[in-house]
Amino acid sequence: MSWLWAIIVGFVLGLIAKAILPGKQQIPLWLTTVFGILGSVLGNAVATWIGVNDTKGIDWTRHLLQLIGAVAVVGVGDMLWASIRGNRRQRA
Repeated sequence: MSWLWAIIVGFVLGLIAKAILPGKQQIPLWLTTVFGILGSVLGNAVATWIGVNDTKGIDWTRHLLQLIGAVAVVGVGDMLWASIRGNRRQRA
């Protein structure tokens, strides 16, 4: 069940990250989900590192760090995806 939650959270965070970032991102939906999962993992790692990964009640700080991680990963991933796709189009 944890894999299902990871996919759902990654999907939601990826979509929110795409909405926050300016402009239109060229990455497909499946890659948005993967980047959202990676951003969530990154946010959890930072939350653990600063000691706010497990608090009483709702972990707002951890969730905010997950969203920040997703925005960063989606932003960088979109740039990489665009450069890779652009290079393939030039060769063909």
